[in-house]
Amino acid sequence: MPLNCGIVGLPNVGKSTIFNALTSAKAQAANYPFCTIDPNTGIVTVPDERLSKISALIVPKSLVPTTMEFIDIAGLVEGASKGEGLGNQFLGHIRATDAICHVVRCFDDPEVVHVAGAINPLHDIDIINTELLLADLETVEKRSQRVEKLARNTQDAKIKTEASAVAKLKATLEAGKPARAADLTDDERTASRELFLITAKPQLYVANVDEAGLANGNAYTEAVEKRAAEENSQVVRICGALEAEIAQLDPPERTEFLESVGLHEPGLDRLIHSAYRLLDLITYFTAGVQEVRAWTIRRGTKAPGAAGVIHSDFERGFIKADCYACEDLFKYGSEQAVKEKGLLRSEGKDYTVKDGDILFFKFNV
Repeated sequence: MPLNCGIVGLPNVGKSTIFNALTSAKAQAANYPFCTIDPNTGIVTVPDERLSKISALIVPKSLVPTTMEFIDIAGLVEGASKGEGLGNQFLGHIRATDAICHVVRCFDDPEVVHVAGAINPLHDIDIINTELLLADLETVEKRSQRVEKLARNTQDAKIKTEASAVAKLKATLEAGKPARAADLTDDERTASRELFLITAKPQLYVANVDEAGLANGNAYTEAVEKRAAEENSQVVRICGALEAEIAQLDPPERTEFLESVGLHEPGLDRLIHSAYRLLDLITYFTAGVQEVRAWTIRRGTKAPGAAGVIHSDFERGFIKADCYACEDLFKYGSEQAVKEKGLLRSEGKDYTVKDGDILFFKFNV
C-alpha cells in the first residue's frame, strides 16, 4: 500500500482544486465550506526521468512508475478539536495519514469567499495548527492519567519509557509546539507511535497563489515561508487554478503551455517530489526486458526489506541482491558495460539500498 499525504486547510483555500489537478479525479470543488466530507483518495505517479532513461537503454515491454497516495480532507474550522464543523470526523481522517500537506491561501479573489472574511495566511495556519494541537493534547492527557499510575506501580521498562514519552509530549503540546518538536529518545518515539498524534506527522506547506504570485511570490507567501523556516518545514508555491488547466491538457500541449508561462515542470510535480522527501522516501528500480519498474521504500531500508515491497516471499527467502547505480548505466550505456567496469555488485542482507539503485533479487522459499 502506498504511503500517503493528507491535504488539509481551511475551507476554500484550494485543497480540492489542487487534489483534482494532482489526481485528475473529480473531487467536488464548490465555493462553500464542507463540500468535501468523505476524504477523496487518489493515487498519483511519482515523476522520475530516470525511469525513461533506464527504459531507453534496456528497452522493456512495459514501464511502471512508482506511486504515492493523496487524500483530500474536508476543510477544518476553528473549534474542530471540539467537534465544530464535523471536526471529529475530519481529525480522524488526518490521523490515518502518514504526512500532512497544509494548503494556505495566498491570493486575493473577491469571487472566492474566505471562511474568516479576510486573507491572512498566518492566521489561517494558526487556526489549523491550534486545532490539530488541541486534539493531540486531549489524546495525550487521557493517556497520561493512565500511564502515570501504571509507571508508579511497576518496574516494567516499557511502561516507564511510555510514561516518559507522554510527559515530554504533554509539556511540548502545552507550550504550543507540535508533537514532532518533542525531544524524544528512539525508544520513546517508538512508544509514542500508538498515540497516532497528528502533530507528530511531518508537515509541508502548500502556498496556493494566483498566476501573478507564481514566479516570485507575494507578501502572503513571504509570511508563510518565514513561518515555515521557523518550524523547519518546507514550502511549495503553486497556482492551483493554473495547475487545474495544465492537468486537462495532453502531454505535448502541456509542455508547450508550461513554456508559455515560463515553467519547466508543473507545480504539482514539485509538490509530489516534496511530499516524497517529506516522508523520507527513495526510489529503487528493477530492470529487465519484460519490465522496468520503480519501487518506493523508506530511506535506510535494508535489501531484504526492499525485496519485500515486491513480494513477501522475496523478503522471507532473500539470498542476495545484484546491484548497480542507475547513474553508472547512464554513463556506460549498458548493463554489460557496467559489469565490465566491475560496478555490478552482489549485496547481502545488511546492505542499505540507495536512491537510484537497480536491483535484481535472488531468493529461495
